[in-house]
Amino acid sequence: MTHTALAREIINGNPISLREASALISTSDEDTFNLLAAANLLRKTYKGNKIKLCAIVNAKSGRCSEDCSFCAQSAHHQTGSATYPLLNQEEMVNAAKTAETTMSATCFSIVTSGKSTKTDSELETIGSALMAINHETNLNRCVSIGTLTKEAILKLKNSGLERVHHNLEAAESYFSRICTTHTYAERLQTIKLAKQAGLEVCSGGIFGLGETLEQRVELAFTLRELEVESVPINILNPVKGTPAADNYQPMSPLGVLRLVATYRFILPNADIGVFGGREKALGELQPLMFIAGANVTLVGDYLTTKGQAPDKDLKMIADLGLEIDHQC
Repeated sequence: MTHTALAREIINGNPISLREASALISTSDEDTFNLLAAANLLRKTYKGNKIKLCAIVNAKSGRCSEDCSFCAQSAHHQTGSATYPLLNQEEMVNAAKTAETTMSATCFSIVTSGKSTKTDSELETIGSALMAINHETNLNRCVSIGTLTKEAILKLKNSGLERVHHNLEAAESYFSRICTTHTYAERLQTIKLAKQAGLEVCSGGIFGLGETLEQRVELAFTLRELEVESVPINILNPVKGTPAADNYQPMSPLGVLRLVATYRFILPNADIGVFGGREKALGELQPLMFIAGANVTLVGDYLTTKGQAPDKDLKMIADLGLEIDHQC
């Protein structure tokens, strides 16, 4: 079956199988652009001509107790990453306003380092910031603040939270290779609690950590089972001092595009984003991430690394004849 024929099967309501997805992500370089064309058909069918733009604020940095092999903020690694306590409400709200007015962002996430946001005072500050962002902007409001209890999720929801970001990071079969200080089950639990509370969930992974093609597909099927609304794809941008940097094997640009396209086939209804590492991994081929099926990207800076200039992202989107989705 051709890639286009398989895409039409999906449009007709027949989900892709594990075997078919494994074949897609293994597509040869010579046939990759046929795969991208079919993924683009799926993107246009399910997402139209609209691109969503996310922005984040690194609201608390460094000193993380967890040992994730890729993370510059882990206290287990010597990276020289900035460390500071939680920003105040005004600083978070100002960052949101800047994202909306100068970057055309449609979704904004408050991100903190650490396994969880434990103190009532931190939750109060984040909740107050969410409430102000709700009143003063038109942004979709998200948090990425680690493991969350049901009580914390409901408290933040009452403050205006709409979405929880909590990456699974990798397939369950590979997770213990990149983190030993908490379990996959803990990550799954936060996602399930957020869904049960009626919030949207943004969850994806980071790729280029040594996982196999089959494990990349495994993660996508887990996300499909969880019915997450948005899936960020991050490509490892190795930071000196982390174990992941010591074992870094870069993905090829075409390999990255095949990954994005395969995720679009597996998760046709989801928002698929290409976030961290895209500048280095794709280079001049960055515009093709949208042809490969992505309909979301992150504008501005990442947690510990600089991003591409927002005006360059906006021009890239406009040059493709795409539009910013302001109804995020």
